[in-house]
Amino acid sequence: MHLFNETFIQLLILLAISIFVIAIAKQINQPYSIALVIVGLILGLFNIPVLEEAETYITQSHVFQAVVISLFLPILLGDAALKLPYSHLKEYSRPVLALAFGGTLLSFAVISLGGYYILNLPLIVAFTFASLMSATDPISVISIFKSLGVPKSIVTIIEGESLFNDGIAVVLFQISSVYLLTYMEMGWAGVGSGILLFLQFSLGGIALGALLGYLFSQFIRFYDDYPLEIAFSMLLFFGSYFVAEHLHVSGVISVVVAGLIFGNYGANVGMSEKTETNINSFWDVITLIANSLIFLMIGLEIRNIDFSDKWYMIALAIVIVLAGRTMALYSSTLVLRDFPGSWKAVLNWGGLKGSLSIALALTLPQGFEGRDDILVLTFSVVLFSLLVQGLTIKKLVLKLGLASVQKRSS
Repeated sequence: MHLFNETFIQLLILLAISIFVIAIAKQINQPYSIALVIVGLILGLFNIPVLEEAETYITQSHVFQAVVISLFLPILLGDAALKLPYSHLKEYSRPVLALAFGGTLLSFAVISLGGYYILNLPLIVAFTFASLMSATDPISVISIFKSLGVPKSIVTIIEGESLFNDGIAVVLFQISSVYLLTYMEMGWAGVGSGILLFLQFSLGGIALGALLGYLFSQFIRFYDDYPLEIAFSMLLFFGSYFVAEHLHVSGVISVVVAGLIFGNYGANVGMSEKTETNINSFWDVITLIANSLIFLMIGLEIRNIDFSDKWYMIALAIVIVLAGRTMALYSSTLVLRDFPGSWKAVLNWGGLKGSLSIALALTLPQGFEGRDDILVLTFSVVLFSLLVQGLTIKKLVLKLGLASVQKRSS
């Protein structure tokens, strides 16, 4: 009991640090996620006695993985889906679907080939790494976009793409890391089996999320009680995720679909204005806490990564991931008419990698071939993405003239 209290107190200290970092970042008008990663890196590189136990505990593979995937992922996905208006999503459905499906699969293919032929990774390792690099994390980018007054269309597209491509990336990761070897041995029959499994994960997640989202939307019609309806939303997000995983379909896709239905159809048929405001406020606080710990944990994770003699490989991996994103984005948007080049440039550079990639990499079993290489490459690309792309996206937006006049002058 004493040990638990000690660990809990130290975790509270880390939470306090992250909240103060956010407060300072907001005061100087900088993206807090990037500030947290930098502070986490500093804390991870230096031994601070009072934080040692908490840092050691929180950066263990199973803890990081459990906290991010089992606890925070349903929260972050559910919150984003809940607040994404269906009307916006429908209006920009073509670019969202083109990027989320075509773009994700194309980047997966390009990075897989680059990993195999350029980095000389074993095929399974190359495919697994590519699946991790297919997920985007727009938290930093969206906060920058909103502060600059970037058009709603670009924010909706990057948010919509991320919601759906996270689900696809997780499915690709499960197939690549668990089933790929079996399917390769089956030859062409294995290709068919892989496609069927992909459809089972994806369509099963959509069906379950739609069912639960609809049922919970019906439940709240009987109440005008916002604490209870907030509790229903929590139950929906975690229930969608864990029931889906238990049924071997995509938990990520299930949460996204459930959240979209609950936040749009459910809000229309069962939420008063007061309830809607309180639900959104509640999830604003929870996601702030979740993000504050996640990005600090990404920085702290540096203490467990061995970079020795891998700098050339890391540099090549960053180039391959950037090339994969660029080729996939420009190819998948070719079919879209009247899609400005400036939008493509910002969406391309704004396709940041984040906590989901690291958390998934940490779920790989210790005996997985190439696990250490995957961890080093994933962590390095995520850091480059957050620190280099994240800190330069603002300049790109301003250079392309996509910031609103009011925001630019303020």
